[in-house]
Amino acid sequence: MVFELHSTRDEIAAEAGDLPLIEPPETRTVFLGGILLILSFIALKLGSAFFIPLFFAIILKFVLQPAMRGAEKMRLPRKLAAGLIVLMLLAGVGGVASVLATPASEWMERIPEGLPQLKDKFRFLSKPVEKTQAVLAQAENMTTAPGQKIQRVMIQGTRLSDRFFNMTQVFVSAALTTILILFFLLAGGDTFLRRFVEILPTFRNKRQAVDITKQVEGDISVYLGTVTLMNTCVGVATALAMRAFGLGDPVLWGAVAFLLNYLPIVGVMLGTALLTVVGFMEIADFWMALLPAAAYFGIHMLESSVITPMLLAKRLTLNPVLVILSLVFWYWMWGFAGAVMAVPMLAITKIVCDRVEKLRHFGHFLGA
Repeated sequence: MVFELHSTRDEIAAEAGDLPLIEPPETRTVFLGGILLILSFIALKLGSAFFIPLFFAIILKFVLQPAMRGAEKMRLPRKLAAGLIVLMLLAGVGGVASVLATPASEWMERIPEGLPQLKDKFRFLSKPVEKTQAVLAQAENMTTAPGQKIQRVMIQGTRLSDRFFNMTQVFVSAALTTILILFFLLAGGDTFLRRFVEILPTFRNKRQAVDITKQVEGDISVYLGTVTLMNTCVGVATALAMRAFGLGDPVLWGAVAFLLNYLPIVGVMLGTALLTVVGFMEIADFWMALLPAAAYFGIHMLESSVITPMLLAKRLTLNPVLVILSLVFWYWMWGFAGAVMAVPMLAITKIVCDRVEKLRHFGHFLGA
């Protein structure tokens, strides 16, 4: 046991040996940096209506940057190229949404009807549940004085239709803002970089800023493009598997797998639970009904554990613990939109830190 401990220490020291030594920051610097970080998070929380579309637009800009480079090689005007790319993006999203809207609404209507069928298949769990309820009822009676009645409070919230209308209104507003910002980011090109380089004092600083920006932009576009490509492969493989198992609307389940794969760990849990329910609704045999969810889980594990790390190992690997913490934190900050952007923002942070000398240690900490 002692030998293993020393061996682990030696391995850790060897891995960290290639990092340059740096002087620890002053206490005042750490204190001021902590205050700035807290104030930044407060601003991001309060200004979520503005920052969520802005961050989405920045991430989409990195994804669409190769298409803009192709348009520049064809010598198209930047504004025309940006408009065409945005229109193609809207057409693609709108086409997929129109194809999936009908089967998705049909499944939403079928789920309440299939609940009695699920109850029958899980009837063997009714006895443990009934025993648990009896124990809880007995504990409640023990904590209540004789003759004392329990007052039950009902909390009445807004109607489901009103909540859905409000959510739709907020989503449409955020989507339009994102598209508007994305168009100007694509059309603007290197405007912000040029202005930033102009105010730097020396030619060395200017050249370093340009090199870092180009490296970060290239790495991020490759990373996000690779992740999107792998998510597409997961969606196609899931659709084929669902068709093989006889589930209705396999394209819908492929699209769900594609979208959920942007949420590490949480996405596969949601997808597995959803396909488990759908399997029990569609397949009569108990064990055969588990196969669709098992197949989806296997496809995800193959992609996340073998294929994607092999493709991205030379460019980017993230600490899985920090990925979970990032998901939890940004979900608390911005809800579902924050959870979707958590991993891309963490990846962008690591890529920037790896390219800036003074931040290399923090980038090394973010890596797997």
